[in-house]
Amino acid sequence: MTTLIWLIALLSVLGAAAYLRVSLTSTSLLSAAVIIIGNLLGAIGLWVWLPFLLVALPLNISSIRQQFITTPALKMYRKIMPEMSTTEKEAIDAGTTWWEADLFAGNPNWRKLHNYPKARLSAAEQAFLDGPVEEVCAMVTQHQVSHELADLPEEVWQYLKSHGFFAMIIKKQYGGLEFSAYAQSRVLQKLAGVSSELASTVGVPNSLGPGELLQHYGTEEQQQHYLPRLAKGDEIPCFALTSPEAGSDAGSIPDFGVICKGTWQGEEVLGMKLTWNKRYITLAPVATVLGLAFKLRDPEHLLGEEEELGITCALIPTDIEGVEIGRRHFPLNCMFQNGPTRGKEVFVPLSFIIGGATMAGQGWRMLVECLSVGRGITLPSNSAGGVKTIAMATGAYARIRRQFKLPIGKLEGIEEPMARIGGNAYLMDAVASLTTTAIDSGEKPSVISAIVKCHLTDRMQKCLIDAMDIHGGKGICLGPNNYLGRGYQAAPIAITVEGANILTRSMIIYGQGAIRCHPYILAEMASAFEPDELRGLRAFDRALFGHIGFSLSNFVRSLWMGVTGSHFSNAPVKDKTKRYYQQMNRFSANLALLSDLAMATLGGSLKRKERVSARLGDMLSQLYLASATLKRYQDDGRLSEDLPMVQWAVEDCLYRLQTALDELLDNFPNKLGPLLRVVIFPFGRPVKRPADVLDHQVARIMQTPCSSRSRMGVGQYLQAKANNPVGMQEQTLANILRAEPLYDKVCKAAGKRFPFMQLDKIAAEGLALGVLSEDEVKLLQLAEQGRLLSINVDDFDPAELRANTVKPSANRKHKAA
Repeated sequence: MTTLIWLIALLSVLGAAAYLRVSLTSTSLLSAAVIIIGNLLGAIGLWVWLPFLLVALPLNISSIRQQFITTPALKMYRKIMPEMSTTEKEAIDAGTTWWEADLFAGNPNWRKLHNYPKARLSAAEQAFLDGPVEEVCAMVTQHQVSHELADLPEEVWQYLKSHGFFAMIIKKQYGGLEFSAYAQSRVLQKLAGVSSELASTVGVPNSLGPGELLQHYGTEEQQQHYLPRLAKGDEIPCFALTSPEAGSDAGSIPDFGVICKGTWQGEEVLGMKLTWNKRYITLAPVATVLGLAFKLRDPEHLLGEEEELGITCALIPTDIEGVEIGRRHFPLNCMFQNGPTRGKEVFVPLSFIIGGATMAGQGWRMLVECLSVGRGITLPSNSAGGVKTIAMATGAYARIRRQFKLPIGKLEGIEEPMARIGGNAYLMDAVASLTTTAIDSGEKPSVISAIVKCHLTDRMQKCLIDAMDIHGGKGICLGPNNYLGRGYQAAPIAITVEGANILTRSMIIYGQGAIRCHPYILAEMASAFEPDELRGLRAFDRALFGHIGFSLSNFVRSLWMGVTGSHFSNAPVKDKTKRYYQQMNRFSANLALLSDLAMATLGGSLKRKERVSARLGDMLSQLYLASATLKRYQDDGRLSEDLPMVQWAVEDCLYRLQTALDELLDNFPNKLGPLLRVVIFPFGRPVKRPADVLDHQVARIMQTPCSSRSRMGVGQYLQAKANNPVGMQEQTLANILRAEPLYDKVCKAAGKRFPFMQLDKIAAEGLALGVLSEDEVKLLQLAEQGRLLSINVDDFDPAELRANTVKPSANRKHKAA
């Protein structure tokens, strides 16, 4: 019995050391101490020292360890892990890691998350939102853009140019606004709630494009020439990357340039002949300067010994002879300027390369570095803004619209999709804020940007489907009074562009995340292919044994938190969100454990097991979305009235995470799933989807003007203007709520219950009965006007619905003179 107690004590010490990630040396010393105590108590004999020393000494003496363990392991590693290509290395090296690395490591530091600064606007940024952004929103009518003009009105284009909307990322020294990433996000959210065309038109020049590339890599001459012109709107930029044969696989673009001598402005210069065929290029039909990505060749060795220089980026004025531009694509009735561009053997000087001739072949690195920032702002912000406005509109509509003598928002069948919309509106705003916090702190979060692009556009599309289901006929009949239809049509565009979601989910998120976020994988890969053999061996030794300890720790943490339900794990708070932190501790350890096992069993073939990668990526993604939600709750002051939205959002994330984990265990390679399930889910799956009562609470917030509802739609354009049906509906909601007590008063005086319609007639009845004042009568009449506007749909003369032929030249009317 004494020996058994000693064995339990030893295992407990080893387990605690692994759980707490104690170093190998300290763990060995603790084990030795337990053996000494066992000797003194007579629980074990001195013979135990022999197996202990046979294990401990080789592990702790580096020279022995490296010769007999690390060297064979390194040879095996090199066989199963092929060296990365140059493009893969550049893609991985381009970004930085941030909070997602903590989530991946199996032991998140929640204090660290809470201590990140709260995203804030400067006075100038707030003034821009309250002034020019509010003004331009009032100038746009979605039906006019999407049906009548197939474009933004000319006065809107001019307003955007003259007020610096295309210059948010450009530094003040060049005449730009130099806004923070958070401010850019807030601007785009507000614009997206009004018109996806408006948000896209503003978002693209402030994302991946000439302005961003010039500021980071341009020569001084290029910066001085282009940046002030871009800031003033004298130049309209686009960036051409996607080709018919290379969409998501941008690294295989067929477009090329050949270095040669040619004549430019009457002089013979060293330049390049460019041939390209690009499509899906936003702003291409109106662009005056074209950013172009192509593969550069030097067959005559005019620059050096290399013939294939690689992907290069250049700036091409679109008025050069041979540049074909001006036609348009027709992307799902979303009328932002988007089209193809082509050129065949267009000669330009080498000085047109962004950064000059010395940056020839550096384009892929330039692109992936900038994309990690732009992809984290534009589409996630547009998605968040769209859903926030949808949440406000749907909540108001569900309270105004009645069926079966009740506001439809009180029907349980409607509450379910409403809760999804409201919960996602809170979550997506939180995610946009946390992500821009990372960017504003100087990070280039390539993994996070892939997560938020993929999952926020996906949630946006699903929220639009829910909103369409709730609105019914109101949503499907297009016209000036429809605020859903065009967004519903355009949602697949966001899913497709800047890395299709299928690709992003199945390859990029985990493909980059496993290498960038893992504390040891990148070091192992680098040391394995280190030219200096001795230095490589030592580095691999450190990484390998750190990795082994890391894996053991995550196994113990997963087992312990599975058995205890993670109830004893660390949480930074003691309120109702405490369990969420504890559950995320558990899932973080599970992710780290399963990642190591997947990499160990599959090696380099893991990247071809896309469904394994996708589910691991889903786990990391949902951890990030949930932590962003908890961070927002913390930043907002832990307001109890917001708790239903927080709970819904986090529980939805954790349930999705658990589902991905469950499916991964069902399909884990080499039939390890059943064994791992015993470790991870010893008592079954611990998380349930958000409960019906939570759906009810979120749906009630959406329908009731209050501070929580205002925070759900914070920053959106909700002015009650004739061209803003969402704002008009907000006003109607307020009027309806004020009218209901007056309606009850009239019903009581009349002795019968009238249907809640024709409120103008009820007003007349109340006046005749002497129970309503003139002002109350006017309120009921106003409420009826708004009610009818809210529930009615548009109709047209058949001639109005015919497509009008537009002259091709009209597509280029926004070009600078």
